[in-house]
Amino acid sequence: MRRWNGWGDDATTYPLPPSAARYLASILGESQALPDASFDQVLARVGAPRLASHPGITTDPAGRLKHARGQSLPDWVALRSGCIPAFPDGVAYPSSDEDVHACFDYARKAGARLIPYGGGTSVAGHINPRAEDAPTLTMDLSRFQRLLDLDEASRLATFEAGVNGPALERQLAARGYTLGHFPQSWEFSTLGGWIATRSSGQQSYHYGRIEQLFAGGHVETPEGPLDLPPLPASAAGPDLRQMILGSEGRFGIVTRAIVRVQKLPEADQFYGIFFHDWPSGAEAVREIAQARVAVSMLRLSDAQETEAALNLSGKERLAGFANRGLGALGYGSGRSLLILGVTGDRAGARVARDAAVAISRRHGGLMTGQAIGKTWRKSRFLAPYLRNTLWDRGYAIDTLETALPWSKVVPAAAAILDSIRQAHGSAGGRVLAFAHLSHVYADGASIYVTYLWRRSADPEQTLAHWAAMKTAASNVIIAHGGTISHQHGVGLDHAPFLKAEKGAAGMRMLEAVRQSLDPGGILNPGKLME
Repeated sequence: MRRWNGWGDDATTYPLPPSAARYLASILGESQALPDASFDQVLARVGAPRLASHPGITTDPAGRLKHARGQSLPDWVALRSGCIPAFPDGVAYPSSDEDVHACFDYARKAGARLIPYGGGTSVAGHINPRAEDAPTLTMDLSRFQRLLDLDEASRLATFEAGVNGPALERQLAARGYTLGHFPQSWEFSTLGGWIATRSSGQQSYHYGRIEQLFAGGHVETPEGPLDLPPLPASAAGPDLRQMILGSEGRFGIVTRAIVRVQKLPEADQFYGIFFHDWPSGAEAVREIAQARVAVSMLRLSDAQETEAALNLSGKERLAGFANRGLGALGYGSGRSLLILGVTGDRAGARVARDAAVAISRRHGGLMTGQAIGKTWRKSRFLAPYLRNTLWDRGYAIDTLETALPWSKVVPAAAAILDSIRQAHGSAGGRVLAFAHLSHVYADGASIYVTYLWRRSADPEQTLAHWAAMKTAASNVIIAHGGTISHQHGVGLDHAPFLKAEKGAAGMRMLEAVRQSLDPGGILNPGKLME
């Protein structure tokens, strides 16, 4: 069963080994478990619904609570404290385009706002009702699960857009295919959500980001249906798919998506390569990308993340061996770890691996085989569960990310991390902040930042600490010319910074499209555009 106030399935845990707890205490100070509101306590705060009864809508308080928030840090603070300013007034579970239309009609007549809900994994406030006079109806798309068509000649698969990652891959694997889109939220996030937020999977260097995989589909808008044909290319004006990608439910609801699929790979392997320092690793990764080496993933951790990952694993003997063995080879405290992925046919994967390793060696890289890569692969979707454990121990954890040209990557990463440390340090707090390059391109890379700090007994103070760090980092990102979001979308949390990236004219264009497709303003208010 899904956790109502945390990440993932409540049967899955990620224990914190004693050595990992000691490591965190040495950096952040001793933590203490803080009480959270119980489900029943929060349920008692769900007020009476402001929607008239309807056979297709449930106003059950438990269902409304479970659809009230996502997975952002403000969402966690709200759910764990019970201080949730607004709940949806009802939840609909459509299973057809006609049902979606019926929800539009109902919302118009009721004067309600409508929020599309996929897997509830948003980390930027995409699915949150706002505290306003109008009632809110959440539209849960979990009944849209089927593979409708597989055109094997064209390698195009048509899915209902509410399908989550595992269900999508199971249906494709049965036919010998894969989409290959594996964000960290893969277990619960949905195809429609990936499209709506311009998601990026961990092996996007090989399979492509969602905008490369999304070939077309069907969108229901308040002003009528929009069909996007799966053309391999077109010069017939602007590409309307690009208006739906990243639209976050403001322009319409994707009910069917046509995606480009591939045959299941013969090889899918991950290797560990250590560098003396992060800049050396970044240079190697840049050269690999610009040489167009056909790898599937290049994930380069900075020194702090490399150290933290080893210490949080709880494997003290392995940590000691790594420190002694790598230290003896000259890879000291500044060492940086690259996880290299190669995917495809066996011969091609071998060629790509050898080419990437050769470039890495020219930059001081030390190839250590598949052991580290296998460990990473085993925990790639388990790592988010550590967030539950840390919170219960009294620690808060959040992430943010951006993408910039190569000339700015290393200095921007340092400035972002410094801004987080200074923002919390000015409040008298200690923070553990680190980064990795999560996705790379010929012209730049994505910087993915994680930061941990001790949460306060007062949830408002925890939220204030987060806001100070998040704002400071966002301002640095904007100052360096980076995107406010490489893969997490905009939602509520990034909306104040979007104008700096799009400009006034760009914002007017977005608003004009929204006004054209949703003149009544019923769809997901406040998200993407304030």
